[in-house]
Amino acid sequence: MNSMNQLLTRITQIPGQCGGRPCIRGMRIRVSDILEMLAENVTVSEILEDFPDLELEDIQACLLFAARRTDFVRLTA
Repeated sequence: MNSMNQLLTRITQIPGQCGGRPCIRGMRIRVSDILEMLAENVTVSEILEDFPDLELEDIQACLLFAARRTDFVRLTA
């Protein structure tokens, strides 16, 4: 498994946890929350400080997850 796909194993979806939304490593930290913080210019260092259970690779996994979700072919007429 390449390192990119290995990063994605950090993203989990568990029925009943956070409404089934994608989370990080089974914790109740949603991918969307991390992405929103990054969009609001919260630094990676600040996020890691605020969430001591997170690792840098978790944040990278969130970004990769979002990138893969938006990478689709759009057919035009």
